[in-house]
Amino acid sequence: MADYTIFDPYGQPIRRADVGGEPQTSQIAQIKQEFELHPVRGLTPAKLSALLEGAERGDIAQQSDLFADMEEKDGHLAAEMGKRQRAVLTLDWSITPPRNPTPQEEGDAAYVEEVLRDYPDLDDVLLGLTDAVGKGFACAEIEWGRYGSERLPTSVTPRPQRWFCLDTATRSEIRLRNGHSLDGETLNPFGWVVHRHQGRNGTLAREGIYRTLAWLFLFKNYSVRDLAEFLEICGLPLRLGRYESGASPAEKATLLRAVVNIGHAAAGIIPKGMEIEFKEAAKGGADPFLAMVGWCERTQSKVILGGVATSEATNTGLGSNTASVHNEVRRDLLVSDARQIAGTLTRDLIYPILALNRGSSDLRRCPRFVFDTSEAEDLALYSEAVPKLVQVGMKIPARWAHDKLRIPEAQDGEAVLSVASTPQPPVGGEVSARATLTGLKQNLPRPDELIADRLARQGHEAVGVWMAQIELLLGEAESLEELRGKLLAAGPGLGLDTLASTLAEAGQAAAAAGIFDVVEGSSD
Repeated sequence: MADYTIFDPYGQPIRRADVGGEPQTSQIAQIKQEFELHPVRGLTPAKLSALLEGAERGDIAQQSDLFADMEEKDGHLAAEMGKRQRAVLTLDWSITPPRNPTPQEEGDAAYVEEVLRDYPDLDDVLLGLTDAVGKGFACAEIEWGRYGSERLPTSVTPRPQRWFCLDTATRSEIRLRNGHSLDGETLNPFGWVVHRHQGRNGTLAREGIYRTLAWLFLFKNYSVRDLAEFLEICGLPLRLGRYESGASPAEKATLLRAVVNIGHAAAGIIPKGMEIEFKEAAKGGADPFLAMVGWCERTQSKVILGGVATSEATNTGLGSNTASVHNEVRRDLLVSDARQIAGTLTRDLIYPILALNRGSSDLRRCPRFVFDTSEAEDLALYSEAVPKLVQVGMKIPARWAHDKLRIPEAQDGEAVLSVASTPQPPVGGEVSARATLTGLKQNLPRPDELIADRLARQGHEAVGVWMAQIELLLGEAESLEELRGKLLAAGPGLGLDTLASTLAEAGQAAAAAGIFDVVEGSSD
């Protein structure tokens, strides 16, 4: 294909020949040789505040290291964030042409979908982009390869956030650190998928939800540390060593070692004339520390998933059913995450593929990456309601029903499900009319069964009214004697006549059922 000028998603002209070659990061070896600083070590409120303020000024490397440490060291945070990130992978996706598409635009959409369906690691790309939920942004580097006359991605590799910085002028443009410039290098066109998670308004350094979780992580770590210290000394008696006046420094040191070691080794020796006195063991409980840890974790769950029932239901005695109901990311968060990622993929992956291979140059008419975030309606409810609505004359489009129930429409010639036909008896007198009638009677409900069902419903309603009135009297009475008097006084109004008539009908139905059985038996 001839070399020609194309346009990036922002309308800037670039040459097709300039796209590809070595990845941009391969030319900057310094950032690959750097080690993470692990700012969690010795983290204090003052240190955390200074680190976050430095990120706001454009130096996001240490903040990125902090966020990575938080994921690694906090099991609850890692579990909750994993639920939210992997929720996107459960959604189906498709490439949708623009509104009122031309045949060319429909062909472009089909071409891109075929390319992405064939890309083996798309789930890894999606999971890498969800990293922006916590850290504010995520970048994946595209490496292009030639396949005949086509130029397609051979790899889309997520890169660590610490490899990037912000421009000093606006602190909103993501750039690649090069080690010799505060502003870094501008990212190559068509070389990156750059996803910014719009979690809140503000500068890029403040958009990730880990900014909120950082303080909870710090407070939780303090509580866990204090709890560990408490457990280390809880139950151990206070040990006091006594030495005589005039003891030398060496003797004092010997006594101190004995006092310290006797708590762990349960044995020790001291010079004659010295003594060790054991005081009452330390008292207290772990509840205050655990309360603080629990508060931090509940707040983490609220920030990440929008609620706490996912993790708390079983522990608080609400049962596994409640936990299973809430064991999903809140739907509005999932839809928001999916739509933001879809927009990024449309701009930074789909558009470059079309621009390089089919000459597309208008992002507004570009096919779009779309996640299917709709939910299937209640099939049982619709199967009962729709036929009734059709019978009264409503004109319901078949496509609407397919969309609501998430049932695809059959293509031409495709096998479809159908209602099984009732087998017909063979012709020729092999089956007598009496046998046919007997088979039909076996499939019909007995008359006494129909009467019993009606009487059961009628009796249940009468008992329900009766019990409601008794419960009202029970709430008003202050003693058994008063309750007895109220029941006797309210006897005519308790609805016993209805219950009595129902029981009388039941007796008559039982007698009729006996007669029916006798008649049926004699007819056989």
